[in-house]
Amino acid sequence: MSFGLGHGRTLDPAPGAVGVSDVELPPLPDDILSDPRSGWVDPRHWFPDPSCPFELEIGSGKGTFLLQQAVLQPRTNFLGIEWAREFYAYAADRVRRRRTGGRLTNVRMLHTDASEFLHWRCPDAICRVVHLYFSDPWPKNRHHKKRVVQHRLLADVWRVLIPGGELRVVTDHADLWAWDMAHFEQWAGQRDGETERRRAEPGEQARGAEGARSAGEGQSALGEREGLGKFIDERVLTGARSLVPPMPEAVRVRRESMPGTPFELLAFDRPASAGAGELVGTNFERKFREEGREFHACTLRKRV
Repeated sequence: MSFGLGHGRTLDPAPGAVGVSDVELPPLPDDILSDPRSGWVDPRHWFPDPSCPFELEIGSGKGTFLLQQAVLQPRTNFLGIEWAREFYAYAADRVRRRRTGGRLTNVRMLHTDASEFLHWRCPDAICRVVHLYFSDPWPKNRHHKKRVVQHRLLADVWRVLIPGGELRVVTDHADLWAWDMAHFEQWAGQRDGETERRRAEPGEQARGAEGARSAGEGQSALGEREGLGKFIDERVLTGARSLVPPMPEAVRVRRESMPGTPFELLAFDRPASAGAGELVGTNFERKFREEGREFHACTLRKRV
């Protein structure tokens, strides 16, 4: 399927210059399962100056945010990750055509699954900000496993971020926002995983919303105590909790080994490239604003 983004013009992602080439990111080694670090490739070395702060965007689409923000932060390296091949090629081609006078050499594009890239490829503590704007909501229940925000993703983001680094999230989709917040409260709230273990106990879900509202059941009180009420209605969050799958055992072990509460939940700080009245200024946001949609945004900051 083609979206016709090139309008009849061949898109050139400029592999090795803008697009990340197969030489720069070779296949995973055969011993990846026994030695997970064997697949690590430091993406900071894909840029002319690897010492610059490094940020990445999950789902760059047409590359609008990167093009706008990278000009304002020439001393920050930006990696845009896009799974849809045509959108990746279009974004990379836009960067290539604007590389005049040494501009935008701080932007690279990668065609891959961002969740898998973070999990298998990224070394620890290399990234200052992970940007996640208007990801696919995958609205059907059977497709929820394809949503970007999952427990494993949050564990990987925490590992890849530098201390004080941030995951910044914006969406226009209310159900996706509830899903995200139901995950975030387990990473920006209780440390010991007690809430997760209670949910897995027989009869826990059967107690329903009424039980979850009591302080004794913990989750509702957690949402109120950690300020989730500033981001989402408690009744909506209660409904979303039942849709979130249990934390996988391997992720739970990683979660419990982290020092203190992994993240702090904060208000979203709009980038300087956003226009008047905008949160981010992407193509999706501008389109959705015309349709009168409501937007949701927050920041998760890795605790020092």
